[in-house]
Amino acid sequence: MSEYVVSMENISKSFPGVKALDGVQLHLRAGEVMALLGENGAGKSTLMKILSGVYTRDSGTMEIFGHNIEGDLNTKQAQELGVAIIHQELNMCQHLTVANNMFLGRELVKGGRLDNQEMNRQAVEQLSRLGITDLDPETIVGTLPVGRQQMVEIAKALLINAKVLIMDEPSSSLSNKEITAMFNIVNKLKKDGIAIVYISHRLQELHHIVDSVTIMRDGHYITEGKFTDFTMDQIIANMVGREITNQFPRDTVPRGKKILEVRNLNAGRMVRDVSFDVYEGEVLGFSGLVGAGRTETMRVLFGADPAESGEIILDGKSLVIKDPGTAIRDGIVLAPEDRKKEGLCTKLSIRDNIALPNLDLICDATGTIRKKVEDEMIERGKSSLTIKMAGPEIQAGSLSGGNQQKIVVAKWLARNSRVVIFDEPTRGIDVAAKVEIYQIINDLKKRGIGVIIVSSEMPEVMGISDRIVVMCNGKVTGEVDPRHTTEEEIMTYATQFGDNAA
Repeated sequence: MSEYVVSMENISKSFPGVKALDGVQLHLRAGEVMALLGENGAGKSTLMKILSGVYTRDSGTMEIFGHNIEGDLNTKQAQELGVAIIHQELNMCQHLTVANNMFLGRELVKGGRLDNQEMNRQAVEQLSRLGITDLDPETIVGTLPVGRQQMVEIAKALLINAKVLIMDEPSSSLSNKEITAMFNIVNKLKKDGIAIVYISHRLQELHHIVDSVTIMRDGHYITEGKFTDFTMDQIIANMVGREITNQFPRDTVPRGKKILEVRNLNAGRMVRDVSFDVYEGEVLGFSGLVGAGRTETMRVLFGADPAESGEIILDGKSLVIKDPGTAIRDGIVLAPEDRKKEGLCTKLSIRDNIALPNLDLICDATGTIRKKVEDEMIERGKSSLTIKMAGPEIQAGSLSGGNQQKIVVAKWLARNSRVVIFDEPTRGIDVAAKVEIYQIINDLKKRGIGVIIVSSEMPEVMGISDRIVVMCNGKVTGEVDPRHTTEEEIMTYATQFGDNAA
């Protein structure tokens, strides 16, 4: 019998006009966490969709638990073989209970009715197996934080007796505390002999749980081996095809005049007496734990949420920001944390996404779109941000995460905005695309644009910022110079609840 629970050899898959996989191989052992690594577009998700029965392969051989898979494999057959996948965007029915979600499509019936009592009992049993003993199976899933929803997805996989678990970007939306809880569960599953494929762009977390790595690039298999046999620089070089000597490029620019002043800003419980300044030639980072009030502060600046009191001064002029339209016209723009839901219309074209917030610049006095002006705006965005696209008419949702983020930025740069706010700018983006986003941020500060970044990744906020404001429980608790501070000092400020604790 093979030493591998999953063996995939010479797997190829093409879509119209694109060869997504070309002769790829993958080998997975029981009780092992294998990191499947590569840039966006490397083919990782396509390969996993073939393994889980979502896609069929064009060619190649596949063996799962000694079963030679001949012909097409569908999702039901993959589940019966013990393969389960937890997608980056969780497939949960938000209005149903925990137990109902876990048994969705496989409901237990007794006497012609749903046997809720037995489903609740089994749900509790599987959650307890993961060390979760405080979650009521009748809780509505939509009321749970993302981390807890993810645990429900894992418990659901255990219900079908999954022996191979595919986790696609499982930590991208989790707090540090939730990530630690997830790592504990992954280690429990390893001890139970479950094989795990772990896809993540957050390379710094791999050493906590990973045993081996398989690296892909541009639809090709590159290499595989024990995680401890690779340095991080070697992993990155194999992923991108070149050496990246500086993961956090920060250009030094002389600090210019004050652009933005925020004084005693208040909005609800999460923005309390917040004050800070932004200058030309610098990137101001915001750090803090989940729930510190960073995103809420940025939403108030952008007019997405109303301010209760305080003052926002841009280039010496006091602003009254009533809504995002007001903020955009005044020159304050936001690349939001959830770019797919709040930053882009993913079903619309690149052209439409760039044009929509700029119709006042594109249209003539009669409201007719000036095609030449629109074309010039799109071309400027494409060339200045090196956006990789087949053409401006393709759907924005079809782009990689890095290029989607560039589209969000492109639509704001067309307005000569004065302050650009990035909330979690590299979430779900591969290492090479991250460097491109950092270079864009550097270019903005060179142009005298005020840049604010909110990031939950400590190495990122320390690596790209010129100053860091730390928040806790809705208030600013500290300000540090990233070149002369430590993660420990930032965490000290980030946990200064004091009299502000709820």
